[in-house]
Amino acid sequence: MKLILIGIFSGILGGMGIGGGTILIPALIFFLNLSQRGAQGANLIVFIPTAIIALIIHFKNNNIIKNIIIIIIIPGIIGSIIGSVLAVKIDETILRKTFGVFILFIGIYQFFSKREKS
Repeated sequence: MKLILIGIFSGILGGMGIGGGTILIPALIFFLNLSQRGAQGANLIVFIPTAIIALIIHFKNNNIIKNIIIIIIIPGIIGSIIGSVLAVKIDETILRKTFGVFILFIGIYQFFSKREKS
């Protein structure tokens, strides 16, 4: 039942474009005692089908800005290669703390952000 609830909540956030990993990774670590690397690896696998479904829906609703996709994809691929290599080489404690600081920073930014949709 835990896995089903984790999957539903991470899928909802992933579909919204927020990132299901913000729920999935901590939930897998705290509730299922997975390692940080194991949780991040599971997140990457779960991301593929959820991202495809969300992409189809967002594409149908014209939420995709087509002229910037390639500009973002190429550096994103390069960054994912660098990040993957670092993730397997970095001590797991540092990896966990880095992830925590990142999530904290994003949360603080979103909490104090006054940016409105134009």
